[in-house]
Amino acid sequence: MNRKFISLVSALALLGVPSVATAADNIKIGFVTTLSTGAGAIGKDMRDAANLAIEHLGGKMAGKNIEIIYEDDGFKPEIGKQKTDKLVKKDNVDFVAGYIWSHVLLASYKSVVNNDKFLISSNAGPSPVAGKLCNENFFSTSWQNDQTPMAMGEVLNQRGIKNLYIMAPNYAAGKNMVTGVERTFKGNIVGKDMTKFPAQLDFSAELAKVRAAKPDALFVFYPGKHGAQFMKQYAQAELAKTVPLYTVFTIDSLSLPRVGEQADGSLMTMFWSPDMDNPANKKFVGDFKAKYGRYPSHYAAQSYDSIMLINSAVEKVGGDISNRDAVRTALRAAEFDSIRGDFKFGNNHMPIQNFYLRQVGKDKDGVYTTKIVDVVYKDHQDVYAKDCKMSW
Repeated sequence: MNRKFISLVSALALLGVPSVATAADNIKIGFVTTLSTGAGAIGKDMRDAANLAIEHLGGKMAGKNIEIIYEDDGFKPEIGKQKTDKLVKKDNVDFVAGYIWSHVLLASYKSVVNNDKFLISSNAGPSPVAGKLCNENFFSTSWQNDQTPMAMGEVLNQRGIKNLYIMAPNYAAGKNMVTGVERTFKGNIVGKDMTKFPAQLDFSAELAKVRAAKPDALFVFYPGKHGAQFMKQYAQAELAKTVPLYTVFTIDSLSLPRVGEQADGSLMTMFWSPDMDNPANKKFVGDFKAKYGRYPSHYAAQSYDSIMLINSAVEKVGGDISNRDAVRTALRAAEFDSIRGDFKFGNNHMPIQNFYLRQVGKDKDGVYTTKIVDVVYKDHQDVYAKDCKMSW
């Protein structure tokens, strides 16, 4: 557990000044992510962004001190649920945010929403919580899993791809990603491999099958260290000469320092990019780079927005978060400056937003990053919203 306690009490104590403030005066946020294992880099990026957001807020929401408690899910659903239960029942947090992995979120979901706490997903967007399992206490600052690959399916159509090979890990998000691209791609699927997750990091057998199938393109979803391993093996197999690669959530600012050369010029779809031209994003990216010496990933961008969304609601209710209906209404309003520009929720509390085609290249300093080259979807709502019975 990692606790960042930004507190007037602590500051006064250092000065030897008595204070009547107590922990009850704080806005308490639990943040569940992966801080250990090979996936820990993602969680640390999310933590860094959340801390930057709190710094930008001056450590306060509506005049109250912010207390954020970080918990490591260990990349395992059962641990994620244990840590979530702790945050809700023992720490009595007001909001629970974070969650990289869909299977971890699904294991922890009811522990939050059924205990009158607000859950803000900073990444995972499994289809059940967007549809039949939607809940008035659940909100997302990312996307529903199917949306980004759906946008890629449209890109493949536009580029005249007729025969496609698909690779993805066999877990909740991987299945959603495959469903997404298959929903919009109009050509033929000539091969599909759902690899073991998280155990499998050797993709040589699958890449040999890709070579034999001779598709027009290869679509993959491999997040975190799996993405870096895949990119290296794809380059070693020299498949780029014959099978162009299209990805989602495989190449990001965390992996580019290691795979930039192999990924140079490659295309992906995403709701956000570091070069988005709006004041909130410029401040976020500029300050993140200055503070941490690297580009933020989309994981970081979403986490930053999670804190800013919570702040918008707390400010709107004047810090009185005991009025759950008022807080919920304020969260739905989403009146904050998002890193993506305009922000609005659908009926299932998933964002309605643009999706872009991005390309890997170097910035003016020779550092690998991504830039937007086209808008694929404008104001896109996920397909599961129709199954959500909430209305407001």
